[in-house]
Amino acid sequence: MDRITLRGVRANGRHGNDPGERDRAQPFDLDLAIELDLAAAARSDDLRDTLDYAALARRVVAIVEQTSYRLLERLAADVAAALLDDARVRRVEVTIAKPGLLAGATPAVTLVRARAANP
Repeated sequence: MDRITLRGVRANGRHGNDPGERDRAQPFDLDLAIELDLAAAARSDDLRDTLDYAALARRVVAIVEQTSYRLLERLAADVAAALLDDARVRRVEVTIAKPGLLAGATPAVTLVRARAANP
């Protein structure tokens, strides 16, 4: 399966479980891996036959900035669901890191979601 990867998408959001974490926006770093068939795009050299990287990044940033959750798991699930909205996408892997939260460590969550197989 072919894959489009976006690494290091930076967005500021209000997510966290501890007191005060959602009071102000904090940075979140996202890595996205999107599996789909890219054969048509490889033949046509036409953006309509693939996913627009810039549009993907804007959509993900909007989700991070316009929602507020206690858990990264919930945020990652929303991002994954948005990526799967495109019927061409078969599987996604979403990693969300919260830099600066812990001294000397960066917590991150990775979720993998796939489109249900057609019977």
